[in-house]
Amino acid sequence: MNNLSIRLVAENKKAFLPLLLLGDELESDIEKYLERGDLFALYDSDLKSVCVITDEGGGVLEIQNLATDTRYQRQGYASQLVDHVANHYAGRYERIILGTGEVPGVLSFYEKCGFSKTHSIADYFTKHFDYPIIEDGIVLKDKVYLERRL
Repeated sequence: MNNLSIRLVAENKKAFLPLLLLGDELESDIEKYLERGDLFALYDSDLKSVCVITDEGGGVLEIQNLATDTRYQRQGYASQLVDHVANHYAGRYERIILGTGEVPGVLSFYEKCGFSKTHSIADYFTKHFDYPIIEDGIVLKDKVYLERRL
């Protein structure tokens, strides 16, 4: 990780769609937040990880998408990106929230990044999608919300 850099991308955000589609399955879902959100890209020689975060008002930011190229997962890139984003907004916002599926590995990752569970929405994924959403071999049912104070 000696060539590591994180950039705030202001233009041509759609160029990052291949990676963003790892975090959200549908381009139409990504389009709902991509232009209004801030896109951060982490490079270590080449692109490794991206994060899109939106201002939800009232001092609250929301991570809409966090994705790491499958070849580079579990190497610390996403956690470095989350910490960078938190430091970038510290002092200007109160907290970062996010919603995700009830997947032990994903929840453990965010908890290691300083997030804690706040609440969940029962049957979110079964009510909002016409097909099963599967992550890490688990069919998603409830949506879990987490937050990290800044």
